[in-house]
Amino acid sequence: MAEAASHDDNTVIIKKYANRRLYNTQSSSYITLEHLAKMTREGVDYKVLDAKSGTDITHTILTQIIMEEESNGEQMLPVNFLRELISMYGNSMQSLIPHYLEASMENFRANQTKLHKAFEDSLGNNPLAKLAEQNMAMFKAAAAAFMPGSEKGESKPAAPAEGDDLSALRDQMAEIQKRLDALGK
Repeated sequence: MAEAASHDDNTVIIKKYANRRLYNTQSSSYITLEHLAKMTREGVDYKVLDAKSGTDITHTILTQIIMEEESNGEQMLPVNFLRELISMYGNSMQSLIPHYLEASMENFRANQTKLHKAFEDSLGNNPLAKLAEQNMAMFKAAAAAFMPGSEKGESKPAAPAEGDDLSALRDQMAEIQKRLDALGK
């Protein structure tokens, strides 16, 4: 019954079996934690249920994904943050922390969007807007590589012009560095 209700609101049901396998009921296929991480970055709403008991174990699986990401790549969570977070367990303020962290993340996303919009708006009045737009596309691609999920809803980087693309990009970066150096003086 919970499965039917979840399908009504477009939530994908993932079942986790005792052998640690994850089964996507929408695509009728087995998936991995990497697949779930990708679904999360793409904004897919899903719920992970224990196949035997039907218990919602989404929180546990998301925590596993974070642990995998932290151990396999560039660490995003600083050690001091993790220590502070651990010290809050059992604290009288523990119940407030989830709401605070959610609000902080929402504010971060909103500020990121505002900064992006302000930067794009400033390009309209600049005679070097085309060059700046190309650089913005490169910046977006770099941001997408370092901040998964940040590319959601944003346009893809512009296709590079014909010719020696790498040389053109180096020239553009050198020109930008000269301008930054001039602004800093």
